[in-house]
Amino acid sequence: MEIVKSGSTIQSLQIGMSIIDLLASQRNPLRFSDIQESTEITKSNLYKYLNTLTQLELLYRDKTTGMYSLGSKLIQYGMAAIGNEDVTSRITPYLQEISHHTSCTVLFSVWTYDGPITAKIWNSNQNLNIGAQIGTRLPPSSSSGKVFTVFQDSSITADWIEKDNNVSAAFLKGTKEYQAIQKYKIAFAKEPLVPSVSSMSIPIFNYNAELLGAITAVGFTESIPDHYEDPLSQYLRKSFLEISNIFGYSEE
Repeated sequence: MEIVKSGSTIQSLQIGMSIIDLLASQRNPLRFSDIQESTEITKSNLYKYLNTLTQLELLYRDKTTGMYSLGSKLIQYGMAAIGNEDVTSRITPYLQEISHHTSCTVLFSVWTYDGPITAKIWNSNQNLNIGAQIGTRLPPSSSSGKVFTVFQDSSITADWIEKDNNVSAAFLKGTKEYQAIQKYKIAFAKEPLVPSVSSMSIPIFNYNAELLGAITAVGFTESIPDHYEDPLSQYLRKSFLEISNIFGYSEE
């Protein structure tokens, strides 16, 4: 790739971005040799660039294949510049509505290669520390994490779940809580990130019943129910269907 030299630019940054641009233009991960051939960067320098970009999570290196793809940090940056993200922009009015109805802080999370991250937050209570901000990775023990555990492909979530020591083996084996989330499309978590702060989450599906993300209401523990029969839970379950419907999902 051609790098324009100029006294007013940083050439090494241009080279690093050229590597990111190359991977962004490909549909599949690339081998080291593929990147070297396309960029014509010397092997010794390319190792340094790839190691640096991987450490910064701008790139991801698969430990099994050694192949490189775009990293989760770029997804976080994209979510922060949320104006171009159609799913999130369409969901945002519902986040506002749910926050108003529940008096909770409401967030929308999406999946990345190493777990779900927070993509959008609507704060109803600025004084409430929910333990998450845009780009925060959410653990399997959180209510949103439980939604991804149940409805995301298990082959994708296995490594993320294995890294978390707080996940109940009984939950992962599909006992009552797992089955209830499958059936009622709502998950609960008591104080998963911050003391006295609990949450409840619903999945959002597309027309193929694939998980697009999870919407989570976060509030003080005494205000968050822990069972699906509660009126607040019923409201969220109706919201799950209404929002999923705009992406073509139907229970029939």
